[in-house]
Amino acid sequence: MHTNPIDDTVLDLITKIKAKYEKNGQDFKAYLEGLLYQEYTNYWDYIQVDTLLSLQKPKTDIPDELIFIMYHQITELYFKLTIHEINQLQALKGKLTAQFFIERLNRMNAYFKNLTQSFEIMIQGMEPEQFLKFRMSLLPASGFQSAQYRLIEISATPICNLVHKDRREAFTNKSVAEQLEAIYWKSGATELETGKKTLTLTQFEAKYADEFLIHAQSNESKNLWMLYKAMPIEDQEKVALKTALKAFDKAVNIDWPLVHYKSAVRYLQKNQTDVAATGGTNWQKYLPPRFQFRIFYPELYSQEEINTWGTNH
Repeated sequence: MHTNPIDDTVLDLITKIKAKYEKNGQDFKAYLEGLLYQEYTNYWDYIQVDTLLSLQKPKTDIPDELIFIMYHQITELYFKLTIHEINQLQALKGKLTAQFFIERLNRMNAYFKNLTQSFEIMIQGMEPEQFLKFRMSLLPASGFQSAQYRLIEISATPICNLVHKDRREAFTNKSVAEQLEAIYWKSGATELETGKKTLTLTQFEAKYADEFLIHAQSNESKNLWMLYKAMPIEDQEKVALKTALKAFDKAVNIDWPLVHYKSAVRYLQKNQTDVAATGGTNWQKYLPPRFQFRIFYPELYSQEEINTWGTNH
């Protein structure tokens, strides 16, 4: 029976694969035999479609709750993509090129652009009457409790830039742990009347406080701003790099909170009477960017840009 000879390209690949396994003391023939019996990859198993589609567990029978759950799950996947890009940048600390930095920032900006634009689903894609019913079954859960979003913030900038704006100056030279205690988001999860921590916040801190502290301390020297400042001056001065950093800053600190605010106004503000968010968060003061005044990279902006932060959108 005629058989096609193995060409040089295939032989070269086999030689390289053999060297790869032998380098680690592995039996190449055993792996080759395993390949013989290995099943082909299919889309549904590789993507884990069945598992993915089973992760929606509404707490009510109100139809639009499914939309609410799925959108937030999509959001968390985009956050995971963003963290993945940040991890790649941090892995190259000391060897980071401006081009690689720009490319990863552009990816992150694309993720947040998709998130912000798709939030129309949350603004127009649910019936207010349905939302105001099923939201009561979610107490005290809140989007405030997205740990991945907090990890992105901590990875993006020195922690002092995340301290509540009224305490920022006083905490500039404090330790990372002290600055984390004064972080802006805590003021957003206080009871509207008493000023005490909501259950939303106490739950959040009980689960993530230690992780946030470890993350903040480890990122003190490798947050995105520190990676930028460690680059040669000629790289720091590249317009494309500055533009990408500023776009990321605005995407996270202006565009994303602002679409949440618009959604809250649609669903929670009724006839001049504000409805509290599910976690009791003070969304009226917490969400508008002009009130929080968070800026990851203040050194990149003019004084006029800083003075009008969050007001031109």
